[in-house]
Amino acid sequence: MRPTLRCVLLFVAGIPVALLAAIVSHGLWSLWASCFALSVLLCAFDAVYGVPRRRVRVDIAAPETLHIGDREPLVVTIGGSPPRIDVLADLSPNLEPQPLAVVAPEGVEARHEIPLVPLRRGKARVHTLWLRWAGPLGLVRRTVRRPCGIDLPVIPNIKAVRQAALRFFSARQFLSGQKVERYVGDGSEFESLREYVPGLDHRALNWKSSARHRKLLCEEFRAERNHQVVLALDTGHLMGAPLDGIPKLDHAINAGLLLSYVCLRTGDRVGWFTFDSQVRSFTEPEGGTSAFRRLQQQTSAVQYSTGETNFTLALTELSARLRRRSLVVLLTDFVDTVTAELMMENLARVSRRHLVLFVTLRDPALGDLAHERPATLDTLHRAVVAAEFVRERDVVIRKLARMGVHTIDVPPHRVTTDLLNRYLEVKRRELV
Repeated sequence: MRPTLRCVLLFVAGIPVALLAAIVSHGLWSLWASCFALSVLLCAFDAVYGVPRRRVRVDIAAPETLHIGDREPLVVTIGGSPPRIDVLADLSPNLEPQPLAVVAPEGVEARHEIPLVPLRRGKARVHTLWLRWAGPLGLVRRTVRRPCGIDLPVIPNIKAVRQAALRFFSARQFLSGQKVERYVGDGSEFESLREYVPGLDHRALNWKSSARHRKLLCEEFRAERNHQVVLALDTGHLMGAPLDGIPKLDHAINAGLLLSYVCLRTGDRVGWFTFDSQVRSFTEPEGGTSAFRRLQQQTSAVQYSTGETNFTLALTELSARLRRRSLVVLLTDFVDTVTAELMMENLARVSRRHLVLFVTLRDPALGDLAHERPATLDTLHRAVVAAEFVRERDVVIRKLARMGVHTIDVPPHRVTTDLLNRYLEVKRRELV
């Protein structure tokens, strides 16, 4: 129980009355004593008639898990609360801090939702819940500390995978490789013969079968299944930098999980490979949607690293582990042409045997800074440096494209869509 600012101001207001008794006349001391006694009585009244702590009941409902890039509510229900109560939660550093909230009860209970916004994967914790309210006169306030000790696992955002999967698989073109496709020229696996009609591709004519049946017959193909897709995830220190509120590594994991789900649904085999200064994990490519849960568990355990990425070691090890031609999706980041030199050399070797899709996240703030109007000399310097980084980034992307590496360099909100579209294009064109 502590005095409020209003209580302090009330007693400060009695100082002029005390000075009046000391300067004007000693007989006015009774006026000062009366003011002081009245202030004490008001504080005592406020303390007695305020809502006691034992009457305040607190119930906390926490979500089972948190998803990176999403928010879940921590529901606090307060029974027997005063007309106005302040609520503040003490959260772990990997959760976005929340401001002090003022809650007014509706009926006999007050209900407040504290948004839990995870900033990194791992284990988040709600340490303590603080409640504070004042008496009817606002002179004395009570503070209650409610220990919580709630641990919440933070995992990759599977909600986005489910929503995107429902949206994508409702369209027919996204089922290529899972269902038999009747589009002439798409796919490479033989499906059946059909009688030729004007408009079909002449290159699909099967002359031996046509001679045997004495009529023109065309071959129909279906999209090939059982491709091998390996997602190589860079977990080095550059991927730990935040972008749109969460680390680049988590943007890459979310996009990679969605791509993995689509690959498994279309009949392909998916494996994951994580690395930084050394190889961290490798999952052999396997098919079937049942493999998605294992991939999810593996990516949930991916740790943030502060080490420098060793592309030579990682890509050499990956090439040695892959025994057949695969689609290698490299999710990484770089700064300039100097730091990307070894990466490009090793990607050139990998691309001789495999189809490589290079995916990196572009920071929109860097482009905005490069095009910012230089109002001051400091702004001009920042714009020049940012423009140089953007130029060197474009140089690296163009060099990789000339090597035959497919590239995606987009902001975080576009990486999932562009990655899926490029994968479907690879399947349609039978590039693997």
